[in-house]
Amino acid sequence: MLTDELKKRVAEAVKAQDTVARDVLRLALGELQTAEARRNAPLPEEDAVQVVRKLVKANEETLALTTDADRASALRRELEVLVALLPASLTPDQIAELLAPARDAIRAAKNDGQATGIAMKHLKGVGKSASGAEVTLAVKKVREG
Repeated sequence: MLTDELKKRVAEAVKAQDTVARDVLRLALGELQTAEARRNAPLPEEDAVQVVRKLVKANEETLALTTDADRASALRRELEVLVALLPASLTPDQIAELLAPARDAIRAAKNDGQATGIAMKHLKGVGKSASGAEVTLAVKKVREG
């Protein structure tokens, strides 16, 4: 469970006196606990991963806008810590293989946007998730050949 992993890593960061890791892990843990409190139930693992992905995305956006070198360094370290919590993502080639059963529908789509929608729906149906950018690359491979 991601919540348990976060608690363990917070304790490790405290022992190692790694303040950046400690703070970002506590933030992630707080976000998960808030989401659980809103649901009044534990989050399914997939939803917990989405919470962490949202934090990663926010950090990436902030990093892109940051001009302060010290702040950028801290943000990169935070991203490192957060990304380590996420399950390994699929490569475009792996995604293209998973999309084989939906190949005809993806090729028949009117445009890449519709094809990506079909691909995302198929991946969700088989219990896999991937970033939109990776799925877009995989869809282009499937449509090309």
